[in-house]
Amino acid sequence: MSTTLFLAGAAGAIGSALVPLLVDSGYTVYGTTRKPERAGEIEAMGAQPVILDVFDATALAREMQRIAPAIVVHQLTDLPPGLDPARMADAVTRNARIRDEGTANLVAAARAAGCRRFIAQSIAWAYAPGPAPHAETWPLDVGAEGARAITVRGVAALEARALNESDPRWKGTVLRYGNLYGPRTGFDEPTGASPVHVEAAAWAVVLALRSDATGVFNITDNGALASSEKAKRVLGWDPALRLAPLIESGLE
Repeated sequence: MSTTLFLAGAAGAIGSALVPLLVDSGYTVYGTTRKPERAGEIEAMGAQPVILDVFDATALAREMQRIAPAIVVHQLTDLPPGLDPARMADAVTRNARIRDEGTANLVAAARAAGCRRFIAQSIAWAYAPGPAPHAETWPLDVGAEGARAITVRGVAALEARALNESDPRWKGTVLRYGNLYGPRTGFDEPTGASPVHVEAAAWAVVLALRSDATGVFNITDNGALASSEKAKRVLGWDPALRLAPLIESGLE
């Protein structure tokens, strides 16, 4: 019998790369989207679409109870195409709300449904200034100001909720993704101080599941400001991983 997995954010840039990998790995995937018009896209990738808003805690809890997943993967964001600068000010606030309130709702629904395995998307550019490259033990930039403060506070809230260290039965993993590039990201080439290809980012979820590893991992290209050495060592992750051909990766 296959393992049931609940993927919050199945139609986004990482979600759309991740669904085929999860399906090929034998998971029964339930993928969420807020937009009914994207249900067919999720279904075409081999997942079962779930139309809901993460801020509707009642509906989320109801669906989680119905599906009863063994694993919840949180890939929700609310970003404009190509990170349009004219729209990013609003997006920063919306994303912080998803990371805080949205993650709280997902964790509460997962726990109520009996799920104790949770993997969440975070970011690798929220570190405080200091010697580079930054390992996962380097502190977050909690002293930031302005829009960055909103982002870092949201990240800190997400990670605390996802790791849920007060519950010894909980198995939480946080993947700190670098600046995404590749299909559906709006960027064809590496961008930012800690880039990562979106398909390599998707592979990190699958490898975290295979290794059953918990804790925090930077998922970034070689030479980035945030070091991915821990992910390479513990997860067996490689920034060169892509969706196809899978056989070349040795991880099909």
